[in-house]
Amino acid sequence: IQKQTNLLFKKQSMKRKSLIVRKKAKEHKVLLKDQKTLNFYLKFKNFIRKIIKNKNFALAVSGGADSLCLAYFSKIYSIEHSCKIHVLIVDHNLRKESFREALKVQKILKTKNITCKILRWKGQVPIQNIQKNARDLRYLLISNYCSKHKIKYLATAHHEDDQIENFFIRLFRGSGITGLSSMSTNMEYNNQLKIVRPFLNFKKSDLRYVTLNYFKTYIKDPSNKDDKFLRIRVRKYRKDMEREGLDTRKIIKTVDNLVSANKALNFYKNKALYRHASFITKNKCLINNQIFSDEAGEIIFKSFSDILSLVSGTYYPPRSKKIVSLISRLKKDKFNKSTLGGCVIEKKDNFIFITKEMKTKKTHYQPQK
Repeated sequence: IQKQTNLLFKKQSMKRKSLIVRKKAKEHKVLLKDQKTLNFYLKFKNFIRKIIKNKNFALAVSGGADSLCLAYFSKIYSIEHSCKIHVLIVDHNLRKESFREALKVQKILKTKNITCKILRWKGQVPIQNIQKNARDLRYLLISNYCSKHKIKYLATAHHEDDQIENFFIRLFRGSGITGLSSMSTNMEYNNQLKIVRPFLNFKKSDLRYVTLNYFKTYIKDPSNKDDKFLRIRVRKYRKDMEREGLDTRKIIKTVDNLVSANKALNFYKNKALYRHASFITKNKCLINNQIFSDEAGEIIFKSFSDILSLVSGTYYPPRSKKIVSLISRLKKDKFNKSTLGGCVIEKKDNFIFITKEMKTKKTHYQPQK
């Protein structure tokens, strides 16, 4: 009798859960009756289903139109596929009003029954190279949260316009193929976390359309009008170039071609690493000096770029010109010891040792060298 009672309660519980899921799904289907929004969601769903499948995932939300659209689509997906989403807002504490803005984003999400977590940086804030260091800080907080909650995927709202701006920024800095094709639909942040970008084929105007239809509002970042940031100046240059006849679709085509070329180079880079590099521990790598005579310049550059990131445990490697300078100095007999990107580089006999730089424990944020 007890078994039959338990089974009855289990069936009733499953029915209640199924009814709640159907009810929630029905609410969203009303909004998805708009054909344009539905088409966008189906593209998003196919991307997530292919990479993340039915696993739980996190998403970074800033309150902008693109990130709120990501929250909306992720919410629908989680209902349809019975998975959990972790919506994360980062308060960098760069401005006095930043926490108030984070609470405002949280309130916007709450109106649509989307629960979120605010991650606050409580240490010293960066005062130089603010956008880069704020990005590093943001990924540090999010990756720590994901590691703690055993989340393997992080979705971000980077879109086609970001891709184009990124291309021009890297072009200004004289980046090579790796830099110019920097954003891909998915890549590893570290051994535990993979970053996915489902909106790289979406225009910002498309995402704004969805957000305004659903949330009716979004947060405008005041830094988007500050000309001291290169990204903002590039945004204005792009508008000028478009008035002169620039076809941004051709930029995307160029990026796609560079991504294809970069994949080919990565194939040979991996072969070079297999022949010439060996990880003694997770934070220490040994490289045979013969790599300089056996491999092409771009392969050597990509090899050192990857090793510096892996050893230091950072998502982004040091700037290209710094890596090129390091390689140039390593080729000389007089090289002894140097530091770069959180790594110590030493040369002994015919080998190069790259070790994670050990720093004294501090409570404030330390930007990369």
